Amino acid sequence: MAKTAYVTDLKSLQGECSANYLRLTRLLGDLEAGEVREVALKGREMRFGSLWLEVLERAPYTTIVRVSQSGVLDAIIEPLRMRVHLYHDVRMAEVTDFQRQRHFDGRYRYPNARMHQPDEKLQLNRFLGEWLEYGLAHGHSLDIPALR
Repeated sequence: MAKTAYVTDLKSLQGECSANYLRLTRLLGDLEAGEVREVALKGREMRFGSLWLEVLERAPYTTIVRVSQSGVLDAIIEPLRMRVHLYHDVRMAEVTDFQRQRHFDGRYRYPNARMHQPDEKLQLNRFLGEWLEYGLAHGHSLDIPALR
């Protein structure tokens, strides 16, 4: 049976990036460059960490945000962090840096030297979406009225 090459699912990628734009703009509110927002993350009974949103740059058409998380496992594993570009003209947010790795291709041959999945870019943007959605659903921030 012949293997077929992975074809980038642009519709899913663009849909995820559009949804992430909306999620991020809700969480960021009116933060300016250099400002940080902490969103406390809670489980059923206790707080287990924080989602951190830092606006690195803000321009008319683009905003760059660092998204990271701190929590109870920080002493054991490296905290998660990514850089996200928000493109205001097309209302999309795209992961451009994850754990200090940059420039993700739309598709990869598999296997490859870094062991990226064929749809690595889509998976990273989906992960960001799940992360932000959890923050919106279960997070609490003192400096904004409500995340829900």
